[in-house]
Amino acid sequence: MKYVKLGNTGLDVSKICLGMMSFGKPGNENGLFPWAKDFEDAKPIFKKAIELGINFFDTANIYQMGSSEEVTGKLIKEFGLDRDDIVVASKVRMDMRPGKPNGGGLSRKEILCEIDKTLKRLQLDYIDLYQIHRLDPLTPKEEIMEALHDVVKSGKVRYIGASTMYAWEFERMQTIAERNGWTKFVSMQNQYNLIYREEEREMIPLCQDRKVAIIPWSPLAGGRTAHPWGTKTARVEIDEVSKWVWDGTNDLDKVVVDNLEKIAKERGISMAQASLAWMLSKPYVTAPIVGTTSVHHVEEAVAALDITLTADEISALEKPYVNHPVLGMM
Repeated sequence: MKYVKLGNTGLDVSKICLGMMSFGKPGNENGLFPWAKDFEDAKPIFKKAIELGINFFDTANIYQMGSSEEVTGKLIKEFGLDRDDIVVASKVRMDMRPGKPNGGGLSRKEILCEIDKTLKRLQLDYIDLYQIHRLDPLTPKEEIMEALHDVVKSGKVRYIGASTMYAWEFERMQTIAERNGWTKFVSMQNQYNLIYREEEREMIPLCQDRKVAIIPWSPLAGGRTAHPWGTKTARVEIDEVSKWVWDGTNDLDKVVVDNLEKIAKERGISMAQASLAWMLSKPYVTAPIVGTTSVHHVEEAVAALDITLTADEISALEKPYVNHPVLGMM
C-alpha cells in the first residue's frame, strides 16, 4: 500500500479509500442502496482491505439511514483495529428524518445533533474527517463554518471536508473560515471519473492552488467504467441512484467506455484497473473512494496502484470525452 498526506495536513491516508456506502442494511426500505451488504457479508471484504493496508474508510449518516455507520463501527471492533492507525470519515447534510422540521441540512442545530448520533453509531470518540454532504443553500455559510469549527474544537472531529459544489461556493466558505479564524476544509470529495471530468475546469485547479486533498467519489462511475457497456450486474438492476446520476448522458458515455474496454484489453488489465490507474496517474488525486461488494473488487483496486499507464495510453483514454452537463450540485 502507498500512503499520502491528506492535503495540507500531516495526516497519512492510504492511496485507496474504502467506500463504506456498500455496507449496511440491504433492501429498499432501509435506504437508497438496496444492494448494500450486511455485517456478515461485509466482514471478508473489510478484512481483505485491512490486510492490503487500507487505513482510510469513508461513510455517511445517510447511507442506509445510519446502518452503514453502524456496520463500519462493528467492523472496526470486530478486527480490533487500533484507533490511532485508522482514518474514519463520515458526512452530514441529507435528511435523516424526512418530512420533519430540522430533519436534515447544515444548520448549527443539525450539525451538533448529527455528530453525536454518528459517533454513537460508529462507537467512536471522534471522527477524523467530517464532511458536508453537498451544500445546504438554506443555511448561511457563516453558520455552517462556525458550527463545523466548534465541532472540531470540541474534540469530536479532527478535520473537516466538503463535497460536490461549485468552486466559487467552496472558495467562499474557505474565505469565511479564514477571516474568522475558524477551521478550514482540508478535502474535497467530488465526482471524478473517465465519464465525468467537469471538475478539471475549476474545482481541481482551485484545490491544487489551495493544497486541498481531492478524494473522488464514484471513480468507476457506479461500475460503468468497470464493465463493457450495457453489462447488467445485480447492482445495476436495482440501483436507482446510478440511473439518476448517469443515464442522462448515455450517448456521451458509451464511446468513452467502449474505448476504455479496447485499451484495457490491449494492456491486459481489467477495465476497473485501467480506470483507477488513469485516476491515480493524476498527481492532484489524493485517494479515490472505491466502493466494493466483493473481495475481488478490493484486490483489483489495490493492484491498480502498481499499474503505470504510458502518456499515450492516458491520452487515448481521455480523447473521446466531450463536455457534460454539470451534475450533483444539489
